Amino acid sequence: MFVGVVRIELHLPGAGSLKEKRAVVRGLKDRIRTRVHAAVAEVDHQDLWQRAALGVAVVSGERRQVAEMLQAVRNLAGGTPGAELLDWQEQQL
Repeated sequence: MFVGVVRIELHLPGAGSLKEKRAVVRGLKDRIRTRVHAAVAEVDHQDLWQRAALGVAVVSGERRQVAEMLQAVRNLAGGTPGAELLDWQEQQL
């Protein structure tokens, strides 16, 4: 069994309220869950309008597949309208 875990730091420059931030973050979380079948949660900066931190975990029987899944998550995070990827801290176990 192989596990991949990543912490994603995002900047949301257009968010003028927590409601606007939540809309962007919720959309990204839903896309990650649907397309990658990964566990995802907001893990920090819940009270800041323009920052978000997400934790994502994937599990597979093959190391290669874990790497592919994490790359798909990175592509989704990097391509999210209204969000800029600030930091990516990845760990594979």
